[in-house]
Amino acid sequence: MLVLLRCLFQFNFNKRCQMAMSTAISEVFVEEEGSKRILTLNRPKALNALNLSMVREIYPNLKKWEEAEDIKMIILKGAGEKAFCAGGDVLAVIKSAKEAASAGTSTIHKDFFREEYKLNHLIGSLSKTFVAFIDGIVMGGGCGLSINGQFRVATERTLLAMPETALGLFPDVGGSYFLPRLENNLGLFLALTGSRLYGADALHAGLATHYVASSELEKLQTKLLAMKKVTHEAVDEVIREHKPSQIPGFSLQEHLPTIKRTFQAKSVEEIMENLRSEDSKWARDQLETLSKMSPTSLKITFKQLENGAKMNFDKVFTMEYRLTQRCLENHDFYEGCRAS
Repeated sequence: MLVLLRCLFQFNFNKRCQMAMSTAISEVFVEEEGSKRILTLNRPKALNALNLSMVREIYPNLKKWEEAEDIKMIILKGAGEKAFCAGGDVLAVIKSAKEAASAGTSTIHKDFFREEYKLNHLIGSLSKTFVAFIDGIVMGGGCGLSINGQFRVATERTLLAMPETALGLFPDVGGSYFLPRLENNLGLFLALTGSRLYGADALHAGLATHYVASSELEKLQTKLLAMKKVTHEAVDEVIREHKPSQIPGFSLQEHLPTIKRTFQAKSVEEIMENLRSEDSKWARDQLETLSKMSPTSLKITFKQLENGAKMNFDKVFTMEYRLTQRCLENHDFYEGCRAS
């Protein structure tokens, strides 16, 4: 009888442990399909916002798959139809930073950014084929999970932005590297104004590599998983097979000459002066947008992208981490988050 009770206790204990583990890792789903792996961000009610536990689930898996000879492809996507990933879990960062300031106990605000940037760097350094389905909202941390990777597939539901200057921060997660490398000073424009790119805009801007209808994603995934020989060229061809016959034009196309001209400057003040001299409704709209941003963040972002344009991929994350920790000491960050 005693043995039976012990067995029942052990069974229930193990079951509770398994349930606890399941709850802990349910924010990231991992699926295996032969030599392919699928990661799904699973916080649809929070628009798949990235938190520290998710980072700690994704990173070791990617690291393991990168080192495994039998793994050939990794697909990353978001659960639900609204978002790929709407950014980092800012509330947890704010709470941690405030606790650290008062009691010096919490380190989440340091751990999150450090480990998130390690993950971003790994994604940008993978030798294995990496495909991100950026369907729905893609902001901040969501850009770091996708734009640093090899293939970024946008859809008509894509809404992509780096809105950090409104939050008292700067466009991090590798933005120091990929934004200044966009043509026509578009990266600086997007970084300072936080302007949103819709659908095919992400492709035309150079932040997505492909564009397909959202209704085609399931078929595309099936074809990718069925590939026997995975090469960059072959994956590119498979994705292109699903592109629509007509891709919408770039909503910023008519403004590109103005963006290139006005954002070619040596300071934020010069950009604003250039916009004033344009005397157009579009230019006035950009001035109004910039006036609502944190002045400190605008200056930091300008210098960040100026430096990032000359840095290699490895070094930008060290710079971004140092900048982030300084920004967390600034009142603008907390006020920006409160206002948003």
